[in-house]
Formats: sequence, C-alpha cells, structure tokens
Amino acid sequence: MKTRTSILAVNPRPFDTLLVANRGEIALRVMRSARRFGLRTVAVYSTADRNGLHVKYADDACLIGEAPARESYLSIERIVTAALTSGAQAVHPGYGFLAENAQFATAVEEAGLIFVGPTPGAMKLMGNKAAAKARMQAAGVPCIPGYQGDAQDDASFVQAAHKLGYPLMIKSAAGGGGRGMRLVLDAVQFPSALASARSESLAAFGSDELILERAIGEARHIEVQVFADAHGNVLHLGERDCSVQRRHQKLIEESPSPAVSAALREKLGAAAVQAAANIGYRGAGTIEFLLDPAGDFYFMEMNTRLQVEHGVTELVTGLDLVEWQLRVAAGEVLPLAQHEVKLSGHAIEVRLCAEDAKQKFLPQTGDVLLWEPVDDVRTDSALAPGQSISPHYDSMAGKLMAYGANRTEAIARLASACERTILLGIRHNLSFLGACLRHPQFTCGEANTSFIERYFPTDQLHSQEFPAGALVGAAIIFSRIACGQAWTNAQGLYRLVELRSPSASSAELLRVKATCTGAIEVTRHSPSGEAMIALCAMQSDDALCFELGLQQHRLRFAHATDGGLWLQYRGEQYLFHDVLHSRASRERNVGNSGGVLRASMAGRLVEVQAIVGESVAKGQPLAVIESMKMEHALIAPCDGTVREVLCVKGEQVMPGKVVVQIEPLSQ
Repeated sequence: MKTRTSILAVNPRPFDTLLVANRGEIALRVMRSARRFGLRTVAVYSTADRNGLHVKYADDACLIGEAPARESYLSIERIVTAALTSGAQAVHPGYGFLAENAQFATAVEEAGLIFVGPTPGAMKLMGNKAAAKARMQAAGVPCIPGYQGDAQDDASFVQAAHKLGYPLMIKSAAGGGGRGMRLVLDAVQFPSALASARSESLAAFGSDELILERAIGEARHIEVQVFADAHGNVLHLGERDCSVQRRHQKLIEESPSPAVSAALREKLGAAAVQAAANIGYRGAGTIEFLLDPAGDFYFMEMNTRLQVEHGVTELVTGLDLVEWQLRVAAGEVLPLAQHEVKLSGHAIEVRLCAEDAKQKFLPQTGDVLLWEPVDDVRTDSALAPGQSISPHYDSMAGKLMAYGANRTEAIARLASACERTILLGIRHNLSFLGACLRHPQFTCGEANTSFIERYFPTDQLHSQEFPAGALVGAAIIFSRIACGQAWTNAQGLYRLVELRSPSASSAELLRVKATCTGAIEVTRHSPSGEAMIALCAMQSDDALCFELGLQQHRLRFAHATDGGLWLQYRGEQYLFHDVLHSRASRERNVGNSGGVLRASMAGRLVEVQAIVGESVAKGQPLAVIESMKMEHALIAPCDGTVREVLCVKGEQVMPGKVVVQIEPLSQ
C-alpha cells in the first residue's frame, strides 16, 4: 500500500524515552507499541500497584504516591517530576485519569516535554461539553437540543428543563464515562437527579458544571475515530457502534456499525473531520454522535484521547493507532490519506469489568486467583494470579476483541471466548456479556442504547439455580479437602457437605461417599432425595473432570483464603463455602438484615445522612459510597429509628462493614 512521505525520513526523532502516565492494561498497550517504535518506556505507579504488570513490563518505573488516585495518578506535579527525573522526553496519558486534562498537557509542555495528544487549547475547548456544543453549532455540526448556559443555579435548570421538556438528560459538562449523568423522566425526579449529578460530577471531575439535553429514544451511540497531524491533515478511520451500555457506560463496541450504510458513513465521517479541523485538532480523537431511528445524527461530545475501544478500529483497518499517535507527536505526517484507508471485515469488543451483573452491576474487589485468556481473540488486560482489583480505580479489568470476515463470525467467536476465558477470585461480567452477544436483538443488529435496560432489567437478573455439575464438583472438591485429598475404603462411611453461596438464599446439603467401584456417590438432600453417581476421572490443582449422567463434565476451580471455592463451569462462575467445615464461612455475612446496614462494596463514604434518633423508612438513602469512580446509595433495610452511626464521611470501608444500626419498627 502506498504511504505518504514522512518528514522524519531524514530527521531524527525528538524523543527516545516515553513515560506512560497511566496504569493497568492501557499502560501495557501503549508500552508495547512504544517498544516496537524503538522507544524506552517508563511506568508510574501508586503504592497499590507496586507489583502491577505495567510496572514489571516497563524499562523503568517511578513511584508517584499513595493508592487514592488524587494522590498519585491525578497528581500533575508528581507525574511531571517523574518524567523529568526518569529522563523521558515525552508523556503518553493513556485514557482516564489526566488524559483529557488541559492543565496536565500544559504542565507537560511547560516542562519542556512532548505531550502525546492534542494541544492544551483543543483539549480545554472540547473538554467542556457546553463550550464544545457551542463551537460545533457555530461550525454547522448538528447538535442535540439542550441547555448549556452559564447560569448553574437550580431555578435556571428547572426553567430550562420545563422549556426543553421531558424526558431529558443531565450531564456533567466537564467529563464523560457516565459520571454525573442522569436520565430524568419527569419534573418530580428532576431536583434529586440534579443534586446527585452535581455531586458525582464534582467527585469525578472536580467540577459541578452541568448541561441538559433532550433524551432521544431508541437511539444508537455512534462514534467516529479521527486523526490529525500538525501539518493540517485530518482523516477518519470509520465508525464504531457503542450502543450497548449500562449506567451510560459502554460494554460492547463494534466496527463497523450494523446501522450505518456506506452513504451514512460518508456523512458521519465528513462531519467528524469537519469538527476536528474546525478546532485545529492534532492526534487521535473521537467524535461521538447519537443516531436516531430516522437516521438523523447529532453531535454529543469529543473525546480528546485514545478510546478504550480503539482496538476494534485497529482490527478492521490493520493499523496501530498508538504508533500513529507517537508518529504525530514526533512531528510526522499522517501515514495515509483518506482514500487509502480501507475497512475490512468486522470486529467486536466487550469490556471485562469487575462487577456483579446480578446485583445491579455493583463493582467488585478482590485478588485474582486464576486467569487464563483464550488465544483465538485479542485480550488486552493487566491481569495475573496474585494481582488485586482495587476499589481506588475503575472496574474495567480488560477487553476481549474478536475479528471475523463478517459480523456473524465475529459475534460467534467473541461469545465463545467469553465462555472459555477463565477468571476466578472476583465476580465479573463475562457470562452476562456472552448472553448479550447471543441475544436475538443484538445478533440481528437492532440493539440500541436501551438494550440492556429492556432485555436485561436488573430486577430480573436474579441468582440462578445451581446446575448439578457445579454442585457435584464442589462437593467432591470440598470432600477431598476434608479427607486430606484421600478417600477412605471403609464402605458405608460418608461426608456431609453443606454448600452456601452469596448468590443463593438457601444452602445445599449433599452427602458424598466413595463406592467400591471407585465411583463417587453424591446424594442431594432434596425432597426427592436425588442420588447422583459421579465417576471421577481426573483432578489437578485447578481442574476437575468427572462423568455424570453419561456425560463428561469439566470445571476449573481456585481456593480463596477464607475457605471459599471459586468454580467456573460451562461459562458460569460460582462461589461456594462449605459451612459445615468452615468457621469463616459461617461467620461471613456482608448482607443487610434486620436493622443492620452494611457497606455493599469496598469504597469511600462520600455522604453519611443518617442521624441518631431519626426515624427512617425502608428504602431511604442513609449513606453514599464511592467505589471505582461511581456513587452508590446505601439504603435502610427496614422502617425504624437510627440507633447508632458507626462510620463518618470520608472513611474508607470494606464490604460488610456496619455503617448504621437501626432499631426496627415494632410490628
């Protein structure tokens, strides 16, 4: 393929060492391209990430502070100092943290370093949704009707909302990713949603400035990847469909979009290029649009950085977008012209997140016990056994991407990978994502931004029945632990195993006995007294294979430090405790019962509204916990009177920590 002449064909590069101002999988992703580009790499890390894979991979690494992001990854001064002391001449921000912070880009450049990204001026302009919309409207780019006025008082917002009409969206002007965003259906909801959006926006972005936009029903979220160099060249690399979301955060992204025709792609691309050229953009950026059912599209925002989902564009174009970023930062001309960009096949990505889909997508923390990605899809992650998922950072732990000659092939390949990828030790969403990929509404290409809300409502994502294979496997493993990995030859002797899981309301009592034939008889203590005969064929440190019901069953497992047993069986994840033999399991209780209100996850209490002596109603918010950049309300489990408040605002809590004691109302 013909390429454009580089101005660096005869000139040396202005940098040979790159500091990556980020962590986890994106830091690793950037460093791998940087090494192929011939650069030395420098990592930064917090005390929580001392053993992070990005730290081990880099040529050098600098400690920049404590675990909370504001003391490390959000500290401009510490990162710039690390760059200077490490000998780096350039800084790549990754995505998240300071990636779209114009003040950070300015500080990098004022220190005499190269910022791998757009100019601070472009970042500042497009980093504020209100200013960005005004600029795009002036440039003739279609925008969603809304309010982005200077007046930020409640009365002005109420008046603007009344004029705009419901339903509408409240959005943070300073950032995205679903933080500070609320869908409001009517005027009754508006005041509380406004206050909540303000609080979350301030916590996430340091700004409580908000805008309003008309909510567009049955919309598609379409974004266009743009690239520009410092020589006036701007092009696009096609679109991505990011419609499948929860809490306004993307979960599945694909390119090309099944809703975009060649003609519409040309219009979207032209609008995106126009938007980037209008502000003198440089580097990688993404113009985000909403596409309504009639085929009209509206500008939402511009992300002035590399996107999480950039990998699907790489798969359909065959390009390395990080390498392009580095070339542009080095002063080169874009490697291709628009007519040379070719899109081929189909690519889909899912975001692997540490969250429990059956518990309203609550973030999860813990240690990785077993991690085995499959080798027939692209997996970007920084996971490894022994790595911890911290409450201080985002819940996204990785990304799985599949490429196919067509969309059907890509879907099948990725859904299979979701089922076969092994991750034990933390609750995650791969099983849920596999179900989304296989849903008829998605496979036929009709999924829009209401897909999860409509087809996977949280009140219906209840705990599943445990399949016989999972119960038998858990019983065998627990019994072998109790027997010291050996079976007794004495006939008639058996061991009881009582399996309890956090995702089930009741325990399963099973009787396990070795027979004279070498088989293992597992009897379920159910009304039917069902007996299940399992012929155990093989067991290793983390795998069990047995025959049951004329079928061979395989599962992977890992032991938790509290005596729990993590299983992966037929694509589903299970956590069991044997409550007959584990004191830790009997004492484990992180739920809310009676008048006890416990922390549902690890995080920081940003609000404690409970007051001793105050009467409260069941379902009333009594505290707000911030975890993985999201806020979650802790609500009263019953009617009653607050007897004791055991935590204070700003306190860091772990799952199960008692926050409030309530004296239940007498019946």
